[in-house]
Amino acid sequence: MPIEDILDLHTFIPKDIPDLLVDYFEACIDADIYSVRIVHGKGRGILKKRVQELLKQNQMVESFRNAPPEAGGWGATLVELKR
Repeated sequence: MPIEDILDLHTFIPKDIPDLLVDYFEACIDADIYSVRIVHGKGRGILKKRVQELLKQNQMVESFRNAPPEAGGWGATLVELKR
């Protein structure tokens, strides 16, 4: 998988997401990427809530927020990683 500033979770199964986020963030930091957009989709908000709970616990995450409408709105989260 290419390491970019966007991670689309639609193709992953939910049980893989905790490890995926850790591995992806480590790869981003190694590639000097510190701003990442996570696309989790809108749906009922279950995956979004799970992702944001994981972000709160992740030591590599400086901050995160809901994406603006032009970047996915409710269906995406913007993450700033620690430098």
